[in-house]
Amino acid sequence: MPFVSLNPTSERVEAEFPALDPGGLALLLDQAAAGARNWRARSIEDRAAVLRAVATALRGQGEALATLMAREMGKPMGEGRAEIEKCAWTCEHFAQAAPGLLNPRSAPTDAVESFVVPEPLGTVLAVMPWNFPFWQFFRFAAPALLAGNTAFLKHASNVPQCALAIEALFRVAGAPEGVVINAFAEVEAIERIVAHPAIRAVTLTGSERAGRSIGALAGRELKKVVLELGGSDPFIVLDDADLLATARAAVRARLVNGGQSCIAAKRFIVVDRPSPSGGAFADRFVAAMSEEMARVRVGDPLDAATQMGPLARSDLRDTLHRQVEESVRAGARLVLGGHPLDRPGWFYAPTLLDHCTETTTAAAEETFGPVAAILRAADEETALRLANATPYGLGASIWTSDIRRARPWIDALQVGSVFVNGMVKSDARLPFGGVKLSGHGRELGREGFYEFVNWKTVWIGASS
Repeated sequence: MPFVSLNPTSERVEAEFPALDPGGLALLLDQAAAGARNWRARSIEDRAAVLRAVATALRGQGEALATLMAREMGKPMGEGRAEIEKCAWTCEHFAQAAPGLLNPRSAPTDAVESFVVPEPLGTVLAVMPWNFPFWQFFRFAAPALLAGNTAFLKHASNVPQCALAIEALFRVAGAPEGVVINAFAEVEAIERIVAHPAIRAVTLTGSERAGRSIGALAGRELKKVVLELGGSDPFIVLDDADLLATARAAVRARLVNGGQSCIAAKRFIVVDRPSPSGGAFADRFVAAMSEEMARVRVGDPLDAATQMGPLARSDLRDTLHRQVEESVRAGARLVLGGHPLDRPGWFYAPTLLDHCTETTTAAAEETFGPVAAILRAADEETALRLANATPYGLGASIWTSDIRRARPWIDALQVGSVFVNGMVKSDARLPFGGVKLSGHGRELGREGFYEFVNWKTVWIGASS
């Protein structure tokens, strides 16, 4: 089947590209093997120069690339520009950090000299999602390429033009052939790709189902795998939090990228208490969040005034609406939204559901769209239980005016990242990843840099 670029705002086909046949795929895998040998032999200074040139190319094409994302998966222009800038900065960050990270590490033993040295594994198959079509790739690629690996990109089928643009950026930057290869490979071909000797490791950002499949394939071939999967991040509001500021942050955390983000806040757990000014704290928080959410401008992502665009695909909107309807039937109170917008494109109204429980569909399942589920907790112990009552463990945020109250939560939350008074986000300087069904392995930071290296042990004895 062809790879189709379908505009989620107009519902019109923008471009189509044929899928690779077995012969074409084999040719690209041979190019990957040759490219890995060449890139590995380059000095770290040469590799860093290429990544800096990629950063320059990203910024030079920033407006065009943001427009491409808007047309291909519905991201508003402001968010698209920010995504491209984050990719450029991450390339520069690792270009600067990589020489120090690649130094041999002394490990004194009974030898005359002993040390360990990080070496690249080779070509990494990167199975990437559509929701951050540039960032998800560069988040893996910047550290992996600087460590001496190369990338074989199998991007999501609905963002083929973004995939081609990524490959072209490296060509413009003067990267040798084979450093980044885009493959329009169908899902059925992934097993053959993973098994190919040119592929030495696999990274996937995607669903739990895809993670199980890719993990099994990589395990069978005894190849390293990093999995960044789904999330149902709790946004925990303690009863001393700044109500208005936290409500504004809650809306931003839920509606980033139209809610189509694995680390978007999805379950809003509010510690309730009576208020001296009248009404419960949770009532006032829900009212403030509803008012803030109602102000969000939904529309054409190419319009500068738009804050939230359409969902990327019609099936995503259908699934989201099913989750909302099931939640309301089960007793959740619909405060705002709860319906597709009556206009062309796959738009869904920003939606707020109150009085959810841990079994409510919108809280028990990952929602990938602009739907926020409010869960009320009588005390912090109940709030913690609700926060951890999920098979996912990607990130969590906790909001309070007293940092001391947040300290015990850091150890107690079963997640890969805890943010206090801040939205969960990825940062090149910090490792990123999850636990439980959110996957394993890390991207970014020192820890992510070393995911795709072999630590070679060197032991040198005395000469006779």
